[in-house]
Amino acid sequence: MILLQLLAQHLSAIVLVLLEAVLLVTALLLAPRNRQPTAALAWILVTVALPILGLGLFLLIGNPKLPRARRERQRTMNDRIEQDSGVVEHLTAGDDVPDWLPAIVRLNRTVGAFPLVDGNRARVLAHHDEQIEALLAAIDSADRYANIEFYTLALDETTAPVFDAIGRAHARGVEVRVLLDHLGSRKYPGFKRARAELDRLGVSSRLMLPVQPLRGRYQRPDLRNHRKLVVVDERVALIGSANLIDPGYELPHLAKKGLRWRDLLVAVEGPVVQQVDALFATDWFSETGEVLGTSAVGGVADDDDPETLLCQIAPSGPAFEAENNLALFNSLIYAAEHRIGITTPYFVPDPSLLGAILTAARRGVEVELFVGATADQALVLHAQHSYYDALLDAGVVIQRYAAPTVLHAKHMTVDDTVTVVGSSNMDIRSFQLDFELTMLVCNRDFTSRIRAVEDQYREQSRPLTRAEWARRAAGHRLGDDLARLTSSLQ
Repeated sequence: MILLQLLAQHLSAIVLVLLEAVLLVTALLLAPRNRQPTAALAWILVTVALPILGLGLFLLIGNPKLPRARRERQRTMNDRIEQDSGVVEHLTAGDDVPDWLPAIVRLNRTVGAFPLVDGNRARVLAHHDEQIEALLAAIDSADRYANIEFYTLALDETTAPVFDAIGRAHARGVEVRVLLDHLGSRKYPGFKRARAELDRLGVSSRLMLPVQPLRGRYQRPDLRNHRKLVVVDERVALIGSANLIDPGYELPHLAKKGLRWRDLLVAVEGPVVQQVDALFATDWFSETGEVLGTSAVGGVADDDDPETLLCQIAPSGPAFEAENNLALFNSLIYAAEHRIGITTPYFVPDPSLLGAILTAARRGVEVELFVGATADQALVLHAQHSYYDALLDAGVVIQRYAAPTVLHAKHMTVDDTVTVVGSSNMDIRSFQLDFELTMLVCNRDFTSRIRAVEDQYREQSRPLTRAEWARRAAGHRLGDDLARLTSSLQ
């Protein structure tokens, strides 16, 4: 009788303890599955410390992969690309081709299906005005089709000329297709205006990875399509970091800070355009089920003109089995012999990438990291700051681009002849959760042109010193450490 009374008195506590035990066992069984130990441990700690919230978060964002049917569509397109590719790379080391590059090219083709192709040309577009001009020129030159894909797409005063060009192209019979990421666009005022204008023009448009559970369209909401690309007539493609939106990004709290984004685009011509086109076709098929007709993605495998570029598109994202872009970045950093320049707005590396960078610096490679002194996401900026101690100790030079500009470009130069440029950040989100597009380029002149852009960044930046960083406030340091913990919840 006494025992029953004690049980009744403490029933709530007993139930809570049992619930905590069940949640802990569940977390121990589920969290480590196909995750790095740090990410698994972070999930376990959140579930134990905040049981209900932790379980809810795990159910909402605990699965880092897209549904099986979506991944099957990606594999279908990969197989098609592989079949359509007639190129067998005959890449030999030389003045412009380091001896370590062929292995990295094979890696990219194994995980991403695209070959390395020669015969390409490119223009580096480092400023907003010339980026808009290039977009207008490309769309206005279209005869057959224009494929347009952006993570963030909005109609505002800055982008209105692009929508006018889209309207002109559609009116003269050009097939225009537009893809825009759902959650990456919908929070901006120009999103609804953009969709209404595309509907008014009669242009085919689709939301990428829509989160619309009432319409039966749902997956983990933070799995996003982060690519930015435009392809016209298999002739010219524009890729890089810029979204189709005003550089101030339209939101009042950003305007109050005076933030303006600085991006980089590359306009390419040649066989690699077919690869960008095939990537758009993959995303279009994933969203619509419609298979677009595309040419073979082989093109010219060899070209004796020293001014042309060796290029290879390296796609990545949650529909792939591997973290393709992370493997590429790590391989390039370990291969570097003299110099590495990294430009990224968000630097939250996983342990393998951090280890590669620290190792490169310690073995004598000159490593320079270009980041913004400010950013639009405070939590990410704090997580980024948590890595600066280790980087500075290893000898990495951290160049912080002056506020209020948000340095949003994404590229890396390796030694004298190799560059990667595209949409991928150097963070866990881009490695695991976002669809990205990265282009590998082997060419001395192109690398020099990207290095010249790095010189521009350096003029607007101030190097962070070890003494300065050691003086930051204790509260700042605590915020950095706590933010770093949350970055592992993937």
